[in-house]
Amino acid sequence: MLVKVFGSAIYGVSAKTITIEVNVDTGVGYFLVGLPDSAIKESNFRIGTALQNLGYKIPGKKITINMAPADLQKEGSSYDLTIAMGILAASQQIKSEGISDYLIMGELALDGMLRPIKGVLPIAVQARDEGFKGFILPKQNAKEAAIVSDLDVIGVENISEVIDFFNQTKIIESLKVDIESEFYSQLNLFPFDFADVKGQENVKRALEIAAAGGHNIILIGPPGSGKTMLAKRIPSILPPLSIEEALETTKIHSVAGKLGEVSSLMTVRPYCSPHHTISDVALVGGGSYPQPGEISLAHNGVLFLDELPEFKRSVLEVMRQPLEDREVTISRAKFTVTYPSSFMLVASMNPSPSGYFPDDPNNTSSQMEMQRYMNKISGPLIDRIDLHIEVSPVPFDDLSAERNGEKSIEVRKRVVEARKVQTERYKELKNIHYNAQMAAKQLDEFCRLDNEGKKLIKSAMERLNLSARAYDRILRVARTIADLERNEVLQSYHIAEAIQYRSLDREGWGI
Repeated sequence: MLVKVFGSAIYGVSAKTITIEVNVDTGVGYFLVGLPDSAIKESNFRIGTALQNLGYKIPGKKITINMAPADLQKEGSSYDLTIAMGILAASQQIKSEGISDYLIMGELALDGMLRPIKGVLPIAVQARDEGFKGFILPKQNAKEAAIVSDLDVIGVENISEVIDFFNQTKIIESLKVDIESEFYSQLNLFPFDFADVKGQENVKRALEIAAAGGHNIILIGPPGSGKTMLAKRIPSILPPLSIEEALETTKIHSVAGKLGEVSSLMTVRPYCSPHHTISDVALVGGGSYPQPGEISLAHNGVLFLDELPEFKRSVLEVMRQPLEDREVTISRAKFTVTYPSSFMLVASMNPSPSGYFPDDPNNTSSQMEMQRYMNKISGPLIDRIDLHIEVSPVPFDDLSAERNGEKSIEVRKRVVEARKVQTERYKELKNIHYNAQMAAKQLDEFCRLDNEGKKLIKSAMERLNLSARAYDRILRVARTIADLERNEVLQSYHIAEAIQYRSLDREGWGI
């Protein structure tokens, strides 16, 4: 008897429905075809033991299982439940009516219990789009799938529940989640607040500008000056995620298996801080079976690279294209996947190997050491960072002051208002939502300079030997400074403030 059941495979951040055809016929043998990987080939041992422990069995006949389309590689243990239900239905151990109306996924334990799987959200979206009645999956993943409307999400703990469901001896209610209520109730839950930061008013100003325009920023200062503390608080001043951004971000984390069992929809912008020993593939994504890297996990959020010169140069250079295109494409011989990577890059570094230049009390860093240290970061990468901020140690009087700084929620209000101005400005433009995303064409239109502004930026470019890309960055930052003031016209003082945020372009930094 031939039975068709349905599963799904993840490619990039999208899903593709896999038809699993199970045919039980006279003869002997177990044949699994359709480019399965080792985890799928081993599924017959898990399935056989689980069914035997529950009073069922794999029939002693010729079993042929085809995973279509047969020319696409399938991977992972999440097809265990799909194949098991196909075998039971084809051997008539359970009723097969209605089994093709559901998409079925789950990893089996030897006692028949189900373990969670990855990529549930994109699979649920694809199931809904292709007209499936419901999605049967492990209970641990049910809340994540329930984000998708117009789809019955059946969360089960073991295969016995699935058997009883199709035998119509047990009714399992589909899970419903009030997404809007859950989403809006958690929008402002942050563990860190700018009120905790003493002093550093000039740095907070720069971070506010960066958040308002989505600009990349690097913090340069000695150890203990508060670079990491400030970076951790950036998500608390960024605009809240929209529902669309939350779904897109959740998809990526779902594919990577980074969502917890209790979470369904990401409600705050991600903050990723990889260690400086990270590899190229771990940062940008890839592998034999491509997975999203840290830059994609930081999509719609913040990627913080602490001690930037300590990262391998090859790792930093692979970020150059994603920083410009806001997506990363990974190509293999038989397929290509694209992951979104529109993140705000926040980096930090010491000003010298000793960490204390130019106030090094022992003068422990030679000029050659300084040059070698700074040259670990290439000029093209620095060009792609809009704001370079020097962070000085906090004076004792500021540290011991009882008065707290301005709260993140107050800064966030100004950032949100500036983003509203930008949203209105770019509403007719595709894929441009804030100033950091502007192309050269938009710079000519929205960043027009008066004569005084032109003279000022010309002088800066000649003195600092700035590149064309640095010129564009200055204009983008100046546009954001003007937006924070709700000023549609760029003034010379906007340009002047933007120029002062190019510390690494000045003489003496060695780049």
